[in-house]
Amino acid sequence: MALKSNLQPSPKISDSSLDYGRIPPQAVDLEEAVLGAIMLERDAVLSVLDILKPESFYKESHQKIYRSIVDLSMQEKAIDILTVTEELRKKKELEEIGGPLYITQLTSKVASAAHLEFHARIIQQRYIQRELIRVSSSIQKMAYDETIDVDDLLDQAESDLFDIAEGNIKKETARINVLIKDALHQIEEAAKREDHLSGVPSGYTKLDRITSGWQNSDLIIIAGRPSMGKTAFVLSMARNIAVEHNRPVAFFSLEMSSLQLVTRLIVSETELPSNRIRNGRLEEYEWKQLEYKIKSLVDAPIYIDDTPAISIFELRAKCRRLKIQHHVEMIIIDYLQLMTGLGDTKGNREQEVSTISRALKSIAKELDVPVVALSQLNRSVELRSGNKRPQLSDLRESGAIEQDADLVLFIHRPEKYDIFEDEKGNSTIGLAEIIVAKHRNGPVGEITLKFKDEYAKFSELDALQPLLSTQSNGSAVTIKSKMNEDYQSDQSDDDLTGTTEPEVPPY
Repeated sequence: MALKSNLQPSPKISDSSLDYGRIPPQAVDLEEAVLGAIMLERDAVLSVLDILKPESFYKESHQKIYRSIVDLSMQEKAIDILTVTEELRKKKELEEIGGPLYITQLTSKVASAAHLEFHARIIQQRYIQRELIRVSSSIQKMAYDETIDVDDLLDQAESDLFDIAEGNIKKETARINVLIKDALHQIEEAAKREDHLSGVPSGYTKLDRITSGWQNSDLIIIAGRPSMGKTAFVLSMARNIAVEHNRPVAFFSLEMSSLQLVTRLIVSETELPSNRIRNGRLEEYEWKQLEYKIKSLVDAPIYIDDTPAISIFELRAKCRRLKIQHHVEMIIIDYLQLMTGLGDTKGNREQEVSTISRALKSIAKELDVPVVALSQLNRSVELRSGNKRPQLSDLRESGAIEQDADLVLFIHRPEKYDIFEDEKGNSTIGLAEIIVAKHRNGPVGEITLKFKDEYAKFSELDALQPLLSTQSNGSAVTIKSKMNEDYQSDQSDDDLTGTTEPEVPPY
């Protein structure tokens, strides 16, 4: 008689219950092959230096071996079994990785470095996967902590994920024939436009004639002393870009609240007294004027962020999000010195501003949009005798700003220094000079705009105002104020030379 078993079949274990028992993504066999190939062939390491870093390897011993290989490469020494073994011995890590025998075994597992780069990319992919697991685990842990603000959690999560992408996804080298094709396409697109601009128009014809519009990937610094109208200028420019050209603009205001900015926009657009706008004491016709003139602003693609003391990492994350969600074509920051950089600058403000400046240039290149940042000037302008015109050495706190910027513009209003006439005796009241002091890819020069102080509004001079004079390599070029006429006149050299600049009539 058969005995009946009391054992019951064990329940089936679902795959989800084994999630936390999984082995992290890895490719140890390929790690061995890559390290062996590097030590077999001369200069093989050059194929992987921009792909792999020591942390990319899963095994700690492989990390130490590769770190020694990188050190030898930086010292421009030969890389083979003997030199790597000796480097590890100097660091007292040879026995930790398995001794000379293990180094020898690595080279015996490969015949050549034929597929070295392909194998290196697989190793890097596994590393990225491990980093994503680490970050997601950290986010999950913080999400269970009720003491952490959810906004801080979101910012931290986004920052960590973008750090992984930024540190591991690199652009490939492009052959020149591909770049020439892209450049020709850009030229053809500019030729189709009536204004003949290749970049984002500022809305000021004379300025656009110098810059051809704000170019993608450029960092533009607009600087001036307090009360020169820096915020008013970029706000007027943002309005021109969004309203007249329907191009999305991101505006990061670190000094003023978003409501204050919008109020200034309304005052500028309606040209109603600012004090009456703020206290609401408007006549009936003024209410109608207000309602009618702000219609263009209501639908304008302007996105304002007034986060105070925003860090460069938070700015980068928000800019990426705005680029993806709203396809912003220009980023404006008011102003650079109010931003915070890395936490390890140890009170060195100049170093921190340098870091911020480089990061802004990096954002411009990464997102392929022009980035405009306002900057303060130091007090040396006031101490200078004469016309008080600013110069590049006046940029506050860091020479790196001048170095990183593709364009540097100054806003100068002589009347703020009680200078009411220029050298020719013409009135400077109500006028603002926009000085292009540095232009990496074009001419420098200066233009004159109207500034209506009561409305904090910049506008172009009347059609009867004088022609614009710019300078490039020391030669004077006279340019008419209308963009289309400019380009027609460019066809003849006679139109560009020998023209006497008329005197500026009083404002």
